[in-house]
Amino acid sequence: MLKVENLNVAYGSIHALHDISLEVNDGEVVSLIGANGAGKTTTLHTITGLKSAMSGTIEYDGTDLRKIEPSHIIKIGMAHVPEGRHVFTRMSVQENLEMGAFIMNDKAEIKKNMDMVYEYFPRLKERKKQLAGTLSGGEQQMLAMGRALMSNPKIVLMDEPSMGLSPLLVKEIFHIIKTLHDNGITVLLVEQNAKMALAVSDRAYVLETGTISMSGKASDLLKDDKVKKAYLGA
Repeated sequence: MLKVENLNVAYGSIHALHDISLEVNDGEVVSLIGANGAGKTTTLHTITGLKSAMSGTIEYDGTDLRKIEPSHIIKIGMAHVPEGRHVFTRMSVQENLEMGAFIMNDKAEIKKNMDMVYEYFPRLKERKKQLAGTLSGGEQQMLAMGRALMSNPKIVLMDEPSMGLSPLLVKEIFHIIKTLHDNGITVLLVEQNAKMALAVSDRAYVLETGTISMSGKASDLLKDDKVKKAYLGA
């Protein structure tokens, strides 16, 4: 579904990503884990066109993403849940979700998607008329995830969904990611909480200072001594 090969990205003279390659297959949850500053968010931004690559290929369902405008990426089935949520704070929960369906014209389909999102996130339904800026951090994260699902994406890119949340809310967010996985939604997950990310993933990549240092089945990486020592607190 998504294939990245030999991707190089720089910020001025700083070479941020060095020949990284990864792939995500249909129906998988794939995690990209690593320390803060390793290049995880840069990877997602480059995939979705928010950052330009120096070289390499990014192919999604046969489409070369480097040749299309970032605004068109959502139209071909890719949604991005950004780091920091970035909800529309002065709009209601429901209006935020409607913004997620801005590319759609079929009102029946929009309602169907809205009902689906409210099924995933009952708390959002309870607060659908509430201003997004008055929600808790966890609720805003749910809203950002729900907004992404409103466009019927084939793949969702999630950037640090657990950041800044209490342990209880972190568990809730990862339970939702597992539910999405169980329902066949493909996810590329960027996450510093390596233990939780690996627990819900099929496969994973470890990013260190802009380079993929390890990859494999998530269950195997959970047992790997190097991963345990560097990312799992062992």
